[in-house]
Amino acid sequence: MNLLSCLNPERTLVCAQVTSKKRAFEILSETLSSSCQSLSEQQVLDSLFSRERLGCTALGNGIAIPHGRCGGCEQAVCAVLMLEEGVDYDAPDKQPVDILFAVLVPEQAHDEHLSALSNIATLLKSESFCRQLRNAYNNQALYDIVSAGLKKSETDTSS
Repeated sequence: MNLLSCLNPERTLVCAQVTSKKRAFEILSETLSSSCQSLSEQQVLDSLFSRERLGCTALGNGIAIPHGRCGGCEQAVCAVLMLEEGVDYDAPDKQPVDILFAVLVPEQAHDEHLSALSNIATLLKSESFCRQLRNAYNNQALYDIVSAGLKKSETDTSS
C-alpha cells in the first residue's frame, strides 16, 4: 500500500487543542470523512472506537495509530493529528499522546490494513522523525515531513 497516496495536506493538522482521546477521535473522524463522501463522521468515529475497545492503539512515547475498517470506505485514507498538548490515551507507558496517525481502510482490506500499520509503526519508531513532527509549525510543514518520511520508508523497503 502506498501510504503517500492515502494522505494529503488537508488531512495533516498541527497544534490541535484537545483535552481528551474522544475529542481527538472526533477531529480525526471529521477529517477522514471529509475525504470520502460515502462516509459519515459517525461511521468513522464508530470504526475508530470499535477498534480501540479491542485494545489501545497507543505505541508509547506519545504516539498512537488509531485505525479501523469501514464498509463505506472505498480506499484507504490517512490523517495525521499533532496535539498542542498530549492527552491521556491509556498508553502502555502511561505517557500522554500527542502524535496520532490515523488509518481507515475498506472492510475487506485486511492485508493492506496490516501493511499500512506496520509501515507507519516502523516510521514512528524513529526518534528524529517524531522530533521533526513535533517541531512542525503549520499543516503544510507537517505534511511535508510526513511525506518525506513515507518516501524514504518506501525507498528503504524496496531496496
